[in-house]
Amino acid sequence: MSTLYNLKKRMWFVFVAIIIFRIGSFIPIPGINIKVLEKFFIYKNSSLLTMFNMFSGGSLNRVSVFTLGVMPYISASIIIQLLTLISSRLRNLKKEGEIGNKKINQYTKYLTLLLAVIQSISIIFGLPFISGMQNIFIFTDFYFYVIAVISLVTGTIFLMWLGEFITEKGLGNGVSLIIFFGIISTLPVSVIHIFSTMHFSYLNILYIFFISLVMIFTIFIVVFIEKSQHKIIVCYARRQQGRRMHALHHSYLPLKINMAGVVPVIFASSVLLFPSIIITYCRHIFNNVYYVTKFLDFFKFNRNIYMFANVILIIFFCFFYTSIMFNVQDTATNLKKSGAFIPGIRPGIRTMQYIKKIVLKLTTIGSIYTVFICLVPDIMREWLKVPFYFGGTSLLIVVVVLMEFIIQIQTLMMSTQYKKILKKANLYLKN
Repeated sequence: MSTLYNLKKRMWFVFVAIIIFRIGSFIPIPGINIKVLEKFFIYKNSSLLTMFNMFSGGSLNRVSVFTLGVMPYISASIIIQLLTLISSRLRNLKKEGEIGNKKINQYTKYLTLLLAVIQSISIIFGLPFISGMQNIFIFTDFYFYVIAVISLVTGTIFLMWLGEFITEKGLGNGVSLIIFFGIISTLPVSVIHIFSTMHFSYLNILYIFFISLVMIFTIFIVVFIEKSQHKIIVCYARRQQGRRMHALHHSYLPLKINMAGVVPVIFASSVLLFPSIIITYCRHIFNNVYYVTKFLDFFKFNRNIYMFANVILIIFFCFFYTSIMFNVQDTATNLKKSGAFIPGIRPGIRTMQYIKKIVLKLTTIGSIYTVFICLVPDIMREWLKVPFYFGGTSLLIVVVVLMEFIIQIQTLMMSTQYKKILKKANLYLKN
């Protein structure tokens, strides 16, 4: 009963935290002209802005205090993890265990604050330069800019704290859940838009049915791949305990096809969104400089360039994050220490090379699958002219985060059943 009570308590905590997040996404920065924003998002169709707005749970089209969302925190995590490969000091901190991880998390928070300040300044000074948003600010004095920047930075820091609090006291990864609920909050608007389009005879029922089939098939592929594993047979040598010789037995080393999960997709999206804000801002600062403007126009958002950059970044982060999360050398060493071996493979270096080869193949398949899931909806939106933002990035995040959330609930439920069995067998001791 205590575990069930704990589960309910965690569920309620997540529910309350998400309500706070949704309420905050409706609180605009003081001095914003809401009518200008409504007109802009009705008549403008920028996939980049739509994706940024979706990740922040609709906060961008209201310029709320949560406009930046958790993207600065994700960007800071990427930078720190990249620096871990370069800096020997950070590598040593990581090896120190919990104390070292706390220190690295502290550096990540400091960097999040710095990135939040840079991005908030870029947004506040860059929004009036976007076509259709010239009169977005009611006030343009110094105090307004200071209050606006502080509001955006505070919103990001609060979401970072809320995400960590959800991870500690709730269920699942807090930051992933915030992004998850930010994405699904835009679904009702998309559904209403579809029905309104059908009412005006732009879409027919067969067209909607075909789109639904594609979405269901894509979700099926995501669930199938995420649950798929490659099992490496691991044998244990015979052991003698007293006068008895225990026979040779074997187990499995399970390796997921997509080890990196949804992290490469979130990282790639964060990396793509951050430069776009800076480029939009710089382009209008150097508007009178011909060569600078031409150079920035080359990097201006273009669907083909964006898709190509997204593919490259997803593949890079798939390999990068897998190498961080799964240490092949440590796995091979632990197998050797426990007296385990892979049939036909010598323990030690040969085992490490064998596992590394399998991980490389699995990561390649996982990166191809991730790119496929992220690109198919974008291609579908181009060819079939889907009238709403059906993004593969958002779909993958929603399905994977939901699966992880359900798995954690099942784990807590299973622990309750184990305790009941142990109590019946008089093996369960209360601390």
